[in-house]
Amino acid sequence: MGVVEEPGLMQRHRLTVAEYHRMADAGVLAPDARVELIEGEIVDMAPMKGTHAWVVRRLDRLLQLTVKERAIVSCQLPLRLGDRSEPEPDLMLLRPTPNEYAQAHPTAADVLLLIEVSESTLAFDRGVKLPLYAQHGVPEVWIVDLDNRLVRFFRRPAGASYADITATETPGATPIALLPGVSIDLAGILS
Repeated sequence: MGVVEEPGLMQRHRLTVAEYHRMADAGVLAPDARVELIEGEIVDMAPMKGTHAWVVRRLDRLLQLTVKERAIVSCQLPLRLGDRSEPEPDLMLLRPTPNEYAQAHPTAADVLLLIEVSESTLAFDRGVKLPLYAQHGVPEVWIVDLDNRLVRFFRRPAGASYADITATETPGATPIALLPGVSIDLAGILS
């Protein structure tokens, strides 16, 4: 375990992904625990409210119907980001592989699109997870911000941020940059 010293604070021990997995294998983490590893720290995931669940199901269905065999739709499954992070985004479109990631979790290089649905978690999604996605090169992130009734789009990672950032209150047909000719109709997603 890595030790992080911060002035004025007690030492904190940061876990690696391998240590995190060993904890799960040993039963330290319950099989149904809603947690993710972010920069070496185990973070509780917020309880999913009804609207959040509806939006995730709706987007999952739209993505499945739209991308067909051009991408793998991954819903609330791990994404390996280096040795210290394994978040579980709400949705991802992944590059197709023959084994569909049976041997290892996908990495940022496998992601075509990542979607987070935020209902009371916007500060964490934007302030912690989004910079992590950018640093690892996730090419496109959408945040469905239910509290502010916006869909936020982040494209072209640049360091810990994105070079192309837009938002809309009235989403419609939205192209996926790494799937030319493919658009997802987001109309009604904020209803």
